[in-house]
Amino acid sequence: MPTKKLEVNRASVAHRLSYALRNPGRVPRYVRRAGRDAWLRYRSPDHVAYYRAVMRSDTRRDPDAAVGGRSRERWLALGAMQFEYLLGHGLSPEHRMLEIGCGNLRAGRLFIDYLEPGHYYGVDISPDILVAAQDTLTAEGLQDRLPVLTPVRDLTLRFLPEAHFDVVHAHSVFSHSPLPVIEECFTHIGRVLAPGGWFDFTFDRTEGEEHHVLREDFYYRTETLLALAARHGLAARFMDDWEELPHGQSKIRVTHG
Repeated sequence: MPTKKLEVNRASVAHRLSYALRNPGRVPRYVRRAGRDAWLRYRSPDHVAYYRAVMRSDTRRDPDAAVGGRSRERWLALGAMQFEYLLGHGLSPEHRMLEIGCGNLRAGRLFIDYLEPGHYYGVDISPDILVAAQDTLTAEGLQDRLPVLTPVRDLTLRFLPEAHFDVVHAHSVFSHSPLPVIEECFTHIGRVLAPGGWFDFTFDRTEGEEHHVLREDFYYRTETLLALAARHGLAARFMDDWEELPHGQSKIRVTHG
């Protein structure tokens, strides 16, 4: 895949002007998105409430696009990529899995089919995308696998049992999260993670200045997230082999310290 542009600050005026000159056809869409996001931030200053509104808006247009699928083919390919990676990195049918930001089950449908019945638990801040997830379950004929799909207000996970999940998975969640939201997850994830379990998450990586675009897309240095995990008693390591796959985000695995 193309080399990631790790030094680029996409929030800078210079980058935005350069991008607009190179891609004039995308400017109207960006302006519409910026206007929508400004209105949603005004109505929902809390980031989770704001992003829930973003998901509501995106899901109404296209549930696949709301979770980052530019086409149905890409949606299927990204789901398969996540599933096959975890399958090659320790996932077994008997594991109990928590998927944070399960969306409309782009990868979840594969996890649900593979895991033993009742072993998949998906949460998302967007009730609208969870309705789309129910449609995916029906279309895939997965009702007998007894997955649980639950909306959440935050990432404290306080309603979930202690030391229950062998695998926690969050794909393209922290790429849309400011640091306090990520820290909230790190504060509580160890409680629900079973001994010997792990937590895999992706993030948008930068080797330059950390920044965000419209408070929808956040870019972090790897060392920032590794240090944050360590402050909460967690051991974290960068997953180098994920970088070989055709995906723009990077991946970290977290375990008990």
